[in-house]
Amino acid sequence: MKSTPLYLVAGTVALAAVTGFAALTAPGDEGPAEPKAAALLPVERSSLLCPAPSMSDLADTTYTSFTPEGEGGGEAGAAELKAAVPLPADDAPVGEDADKDKDGEDADKDKKDEKADAEKGRTAESKPVLSLKDLGKPSTVETSKSGAPALVGTATGMLAPGWTTQQTTMAEAGGARGLLGVSCTTPDTDFWFPGASTAAARQDYVHLTNPDDTAAVADIELFGAEGPLKSDAGEGITVPARSSVPILISTLTGEAAENVTVHVTTRSGRVGAAVSAAEDKVGSDWLAKSADPAQTLVLPGIPADATSVRLVAFAPGEDDADVKIQLMGKNATFSPAGNNTLHIKSRMTASVDLKNITRDEPGSIRLTSTDGSKTPVVAALRVVRGSGAGQEIAFIPATGPVGDRASVADNRANASVLSLTAPGATAKVKVTASAGSGGGEKTSKTYTVKGGTTLEVIPETPAGLKGGYALTVETESGGPVHAARTLTLKEDGVSMFTVQTMPDDGGTVEVPAVQQDLSVLDD
Repeated sequence: MKSTPLYLVAGTVALAAVTGFAALTAPGDEGPAEPKAAALLPVERSSLLCPAPSMSDLADTTYTSFTPEGEGGGEAGAAELKAAVPLPADDAPVGEDADKDKDGEDADKDKKDEKADAEKGRTAESKPVLSLKDLGKPSTVETSKSGAPALVGTATGMLAPGWTTQQTTMAEAGGARGLLGVSCTTPDTDFWFPGASTAAARQDYVHLTNPDDTAAVADIELFGAEGPLKSDAGEGITVPARSSVPILISTLTGEAAENVTVHVTTRSGRVGAAVSAAEDKVGSDWLAKSADPAQTLVLPGIPADATSVRLVAFAPGEDDADVKIQLMGKNATFSPAGNNTLHIKSRMTASVDLKNITRDEPGSIRLTSTDGSKTPVVAALRVVRGSGAGQEIAFIPATGPVGDRASVADNRANASVLSLTAPGATAKVKVTASAGSGGGEKTSKTYTVKGGTTLEVIPETPAGLKGGYALTVETESGGPVHAARTLTLKEDGVSMFTVQTMPDDGGTVEVPAVQQDLSVLDD
């Protein structure tokens, strides 16, 4: 008798994790047993990318990082966000203690040498901009620095499952005035952004951030109401390693279009992508990516006092699409008069003005393919609150359900509203308001969301709250629930707001089970 070599067992486990089919069979066995079900295990590593915030000198940005309590990925781990472009060597923590023991001349010489090394690609690693320390308690950092960089970050161990970071910028004046909020994204290779614009009144930028140590190459396609917009500049855009590139969309084409769908793909590597949109005399906010093309989409969280709502949709396939438009309101689902359907031509951007569709009640939009139409679509909403000089803008992309769990960081006392929508069967969810970044005690409450309706929830403020807090939604029973958080801050009499959707946090991964455990083999 002898033990199976460790490398054989390890190799089999690794193969099983990748393919789901690997198994060991001991001599004399009749064959593998009945396949075992895959197990859901906490992820052990997560990545997030935050785009560069506003360039305005009058803008203040808050970063809030959070991981909900739960079964973590083993060891304690860490969660840190760093500048996408490393800080200059003399600002980095590397070598600071050593310089204290040297005279000024030697220290200056060392710093010059470090800068020379940086120019050769050996820049010292940047120090973290934000580090998360505790499960269930957010960490926050603020900056008023103009030209603050994009951030790249990684969470490991117990801090990885469900890790989220919110970037919130208050721009008090200028053409980009507004409250800009975005949940930092995971790197990917394919993004859809219906709701962008190349019109003269808009200044929309696509921000591409590369988290990896090798350059990425991306393509940007633009689609208007008549089809693809002519553009040669959108092909083969190089995003250097661990860097971020903002691209003014209107410079990619000579055609001005009010409603544009932006499609970002990568030829090599992966990026994080988000669109910053500023509209003259209206406001500014981030436009996050839409959910993947589908025959049914949900866009949750239209504020009750919305004065203008515009739906923008796009059909990426070869066939046209016809979708039914429904508003899931406070008590029931109905189709808006005169706008109950939308025809979307293949590879063309369609839009419809739904005006003040919610009429002082919270609501969410559901798009469903009509009979005979099976073409998937992407969609987003442009939402305006207020009027005249008091207008402010936000965007709501189509999003997936909260699934097992979803979180959003950077909530403020008396400033956050949660929208919960059940497009199918009635559901129960648990909403937890975490401890504050500066102290307090978490609080939880269970809500029932009636099928086909939108429930507006004003979260209970954590006892003894100091600082900001995070909200976590967990599905307990019933059908799927889609959620969004609206954050509203008043500035000079204007209710500036931003809306973040809350899809499943991806805190678990399905791992195929090894089909047979064999610890001993015969000679």
